[in-house]
Amino acid sequence: MILACLEFSQSEAAGHFHAIGPEIGSAAIGTVGAMRMLVVDAFTDRPFAGNPAGVCLLAEPADPGWMQRVAAEMKHSETVFVLPAEDPDADFELRWFTPVVEVALCGHATLASAHALYDTGTVAPDRPIRFRTLKSGALTVTRAGDGLLSMDFPAGPAEPVDAPAGLAEALGLPLLWTGRNFQNDLLVEVADERSVRGLAPDIAGLARIDARGVIVTAAGAGGGHDFVSRFFGARVLPGDAEDPVTGSAHCALAPFWAERLGRTELTGYQASARGGQVRVALRGDRVILSGTAVTVLDGTLAV
Repeated sequence: MILACLEFSQSEAAGHFHAIGPEIGSAAIGTVGAMRMLVVDAFTDRPFAGNPAGVCLLAEPADPGWMQRVAAEMKHSETVFVLPAEDPDADFELRWFTPVVEVALCGHATLASAHALYDTGTVAPDRPIRFRTLKSGALTVTRAGDGLLSMDFPAGPAEPVDAPAGLAEALGLPLLWTGRNFQNDLLVEVADERSVRGLAPDIAGLARIDARGVIVTAAGAGGGHDFVSRFFGARVLPGDAEDPVTGSAHCALAPFWAERLGRTELTGYQASARGGQVRVALRGDRVILSGTAVTVLDGTLAV
């Protein structure tokens, strides 16, 4: 990547955009030429914490295979592609890719996208951003005066299930409760915050279990948060398979802990090595996820 800035505005990008339908990006476009790309640390107020995402500001549709190769090159848990939309109900298209596969929903990369659009001046700070997605409907992000970003996401409550064979062994912990949600994530409650923080799972064992990811959670032990969690996507993330801070997991965590704690507004802490805080507010079948973000790199992808 060449670290040289490329000026980008919403009006300029829209001038290069052609309306697309459900098969967005299906045209055989091998490269897009120079494209502005940012790396944004999401759900944190300081660099090198939270969850980093590559944010690619497209001016025209790109081939999904090319987007997957860019994500593999970036090696972040998710790289997101943002495309201006000619749509009365949406301002931009979003698509999210891990280094391995495209995913249906990603919270931290959506937060990073909104931060990038506000931070670059593409969108005025007092204006909501409406994102259109392939499989998760419309997502809206707003910005408060202090820079706090709030995302309106679908709730994803987990329904209780029997723990899959091998899950407790792969986690190395007794399981208090197990559920599964519409994203095919397993939500697992364990005894306490210390158990979550000290977790060292068998990733190969987790990969044998039918799930996009495994969310491990416990009630908070103080310190300004109501619950803690960690997320492992053994089938979609390389290496240790841990996602540092997972916004979409909080779509399941919010209804789970709201029911147990008797409150609809809560603060979660994702206790990965980088760590990050996610504020959640349950609103019926929606969850408001809030946090801050920091730009750590702004440059040009030259292919």
